[in-house]
Amino acid sequence: MQVADLLDAQLVELLRDEPRVGVLEASRRLGVARGTVQARLDRMQARGVITGFGPDIEPAALGFDVTAFVTLEIRQAGGHDPVAHGLAVIPEVLEVHTITGTGDMLCRVVARTNADLQRVIDAIVDVAGVVRASTVIALATPLPYRVLPLVRAAAAGDGLAG
Repeated sequence: MQVADLLDAQLVELLRDEPRVGVLEASRRLGVARGTVQARLDRMQARGVITGFGPDIEPAALGFDVTAFVTLEIRQAGGHDPVAHGLAVIPEVLEVHTITGTGDMLCRVVARTNADLQRVIDAIVDVAGVVRASTVIALATPLPYRVLPLVRAAAAGDGLAG
């Protein structure tokens, strides 16, 4: 079953380019009824395709110029959830994933400076259940987080499992 079509992709692209565009204006620009746009938005939200409408924030603009990825090894006895809850208390931890491979969890973190990164890592290592941390610092972001090409491919049915 296809979860997105060309109109969905166009709507997502419009919202990405102009997140404050209203439903009425979106319907005008896309050449469809207001109710169609609202129904598409509601459907994509219900299916979990669209997960939010909040502003995208650039950490560097807030003074957090350093981005790093921290791979954690955790004690297996306690599980991932208690560690994730402990990491959620640290504001500089932007996201956490459970992973396969040599580590158990991967965190994207930010810090004001390289020296400040040490403080963030110390706070992470202090979380109950964390055994070891390995950190790499991002030097540049030649391809930032994006989903529009994925939405377009899903809408076109370009060989994606569905």
